[in-house]
Amino acid sequence: MNAHQDPLTRRWRRRLITIPLVFLTGLLALATLPVWVPVLAIVDALRGSRWTGLRCGFFLVAFAGCEAAGLAGAALILLGTVGRPEARQQGLYALQRWWSGQLFRLAQLIFQFTVEVEGSLPSTDRPVLVLARHRSMADTLLPSVVIANVQRLRLRYVIKRELLFDPCLDVVGQHLPNYFVDRNAEDGAAEVARVSDLAAGLGPGDGVLIFPEGTRFTPAKRARIIEKLKERGDDAGAQQAEALQHVLLPKRGGPLALLAAAPEADVIFLAHSGFEAAGTFPSLWRGDLVGGRVRVRLELVPRENRPQTDAEREKWLYDEWARIDDWLGHLDGKV
Repeated sequence: MNAHQDPLTRRWRRRLITIPLVFLTGLLALATLPVWVPVLAIVDALRGSRWTGLRCGFFLVAFAGCEAAGLAGAALILLGTVGRPEARQQGLYALQRWWSGQLFRLAQLIFQFTVEVEGSLPSTDRPVLVLARHRSMADTLLPSVVIANVQRLRLRYVIKRELLFDPCLDVVGQHLPNYFVDRNAEDGAAEVARVSDLAAGLGPGDGVLIFPEGTRFTPAKRARIIEKLKERGDDAGAQQAEALQHVLLPKRGGPLALLAAAPEADVIFLAHSGFEAAGTFPSLWRGDLVGGRVRVRLELVPRENRPQTDAEREKWLYDEWARIDDWLGHLDGKV
């Protein structure tokens, strides 16, 4: 049976590469520290940067360390909770909160950026759906850091399948009720159905996170989406996408399926500004994030105030995304 037919074989083939690679990267970075630290220091001095080369080097070490610690913690939890599924899940959720919080704190320490949060947190007496803007590699940690870790929520993730190459997300994430979306799947309806399944069994203290845009915003991606909508003859969708300057037009399938499947959940729309500086490695290398300010806006909508029909929910989603776009435009205007 080949790897395409056997997901378990494919999974372990991947892990046989990614797990050793994490440990080897960390050990190699530490062993060669006396070499790369002075080299990067000289490079930084010559280009007049704010020590961004060194910062990137130290963050690589920090990331590898968090990955190694997360994998070791996962192994202990999985081995120590055999036959006790509830204890296993609670342990892995605690590890997930620790890993995301520790990695984010190290990033703040290294790049010296601040985070300001406005808005209300969800009640732990109800489940919650978190619909978040997506702009950079780093903002995937924001929902955990500013919501789940603060409220000790058990947050389920809808994230792209490519992130399975992060071994911590692979090992821990696949033992928890998350879904790794195949964005190139031929059967889009099946993917949406699996996203909707994450709403099953949601209770107080549980949540689901989804990025409705489906990918990170860039001006080029915005232009491609508008072009594709026009090619399909969807003039109304193209106009909606053109009206949004700082975000992508949200996809309907996954977000609307979750909203329909979890009518008892409160909803939080999470917007943020400032992580554009961490959108790519070149921007990190330039030092765009160093000393920066990340602003986070949480809009909590209690379940009593949610629209009830599919058509109303679709309009609501687009309207809320337009409000996020306006907020981002207002911040840009202040700069």
